[in-house]
Amino acid sequence: MAFLKISTSRKCSQLLLQEPLRNEVYARFVRSLTTSTANGPAEQHQQRRNSSAVSGQAACAVDAKPKWDQLDTSFANPEATFKSKTTWEIFRAYIVYQLCSSSYLVENNMQLMKLCKAVFGEKLFTLMMKMTFYGHFVAGEDQYRIVPTLKRLRSFGVKPILDYSVEEDISQEEAEKREVESSMSEIEKRDQDAAQKEAETVGGSLPQYHVDKQFADRRYKVQSARTYFYLNEATCERNMEVFQNCLHAVAGATYGTGITAIKLTALGRPQLLLQLSEVIMRARTLASEIMGGKGNVIGQHLTLEELDKRLFEAGIKDTKKFLEKVTKDSQGVIHLFPWSGLLDENSELSDSFRVPCLKEGRMVRLLSQLSKKEEEMFRNMVHRLNTLVQTAKDLDVRIMIDAEQTYFQPAISRLTLELMQKYNTEKAIVFNTYQCYLKETLNEVKTDLNQAKRQKFYFGAKLVRGAYIDQERARAAALGYADPTNPSYEATTETYHQTLTECLTRIKQLKDQGDVCSKIGIMVASHNEDTVRFALSQDT
Repeated sequence: MAFLKISTSRKCSQLLLQEPLRNEVYARFVRSLTTSTANGPAEQHQQRRNSSAVSGQAACAVDAKPKWDQLDTSFANPEATFKSKTTWEIFRAYIVYQLCSSSYLVENNMQLMKLCKAVFGEKLFTLMMKMTFYGHFVAGEDQYRIVPTLKRLRSFGVKPILDYSVEEDISQEEAEKREVESSMSEIEKRDQDAAQKEAETVGGSLPQYHVDKQFADRRYKVQSARTYFYLNEATCERNMEVFQNCLHAVAGATYGTGITAIKLTALGRPQLLLQLSEVIMRARTLASEIMGGKGNVIGQHLTLEELDKRLFEAGIKDTKKFLEKVTKDSQGVIHLFPWSGLLDENSELSDSFRVPCLKEGRMVRLLSQLSKKEEEMFRNMVHRLNTLVQTAKDLDVRIMIDAEQTYFQPAISRLTLELMQKYNTEKAIVFNTYQCYLKETLNEVKTDLNQAKRQKFYFGAKLVRGAYIDQERARAAALGYADPTNPSYEATTETYHQTLTECLTRIKQLKDQGDVCSKIGIMVASHNEDTVRFALSQDT
């Protein structure tokens, strides 16, 4: 079963000319329309070159389902490729992609749409958008109008991932203002010097996990990802309600286990994700010191007794409470922190992160003191997450947590893994997104697979190339920290294929052991032909 990512929206203006994509197969097919027809029996959707994502819940025994025609992975037969499309849809797609190939249109789409709306009037502008961009990219305006589209796609073996467009159209100045205000802690707003001293007591400041006005508009150099800017807690509540509506729409329209995607930056204050990400990265450094630079804790089978001995030899006292909270199993220590406490809506975040520092020979607090208001905001965000995932589980809908910028991602991934542990007890409901243009993606996936195995929960992974590479490189260069991205397109492809192979190898191991191979669920979310072929060629 293939998966197609489609959107629903209530505003034509939300459909921006965001993706500078150009599909030459459309041109070949349009030229061939005089001698061939777009109508015919359904074929497997993976035949389409512009396949949005090849799935899936990778490679368990195949149930008795309708048989599709043999796959043509050459993607060179336009008649077969577009049998699911009408002649009008092909013509519209060709026009849309030709327009999207214009850098001028893509970079100035907001101004051009506002001009067209002023010239033609709202009704005619809306009609034009529905006949072109909106009609091509968006499945429907609400959960009812998307149903015919979903039914037709399903007849061709295409299952949707539903995205609900709730972003605001705001100016760069407004975006920067909101981001700066919502990314600074209470102590930073009151006194920068005091904030610096506070940072020094918890290991020093890491520049990549602090807001910089130059990059405060997170849409900078990003063309193909939704972006949310924090306004207040009420806006986050509305976003949660919109996501809940999306979950219900998916459950009612996809005839089986549906899929939807959400972003954590829509559900809470960015400052909290930045601070938590900084804490996680500091914790990794300290854990590496404890392990003698041999890697993360989970791969070392370190017993609690051995950990206690190392801390004692380093002269660190008062470790009793810390050791009581260490996450462990029969094989040894899994985490130095009780990360599952992050999802406890009654816990205090700033009291959770006291760790041993071998260099200083004492316990140190990794998180700057949060105000009562900030603690409440974090609990609100956790409550929204729990509400959405519980709703998804009740409705039997998979929920994919989108990846975001690297300065948010440690917190997003950590929260997502803990959601997996809590909710992925019978099947993969929660999926984490891994961006393969990042150098550390393969190691991250290996570590997370090990955690899922040790803590006995179902693991869900959506593999993408990524959407923020230009912004990440520019920000790293400007702020003076190491570039987290792969140096080339080829290196990203290699990371993607290695990561996919690692997941498929683990699935095969489960299968060979007679275990449930659906304990690992994979979505290969790629527009790249070679990656799609690579995925289909793997034997699990």
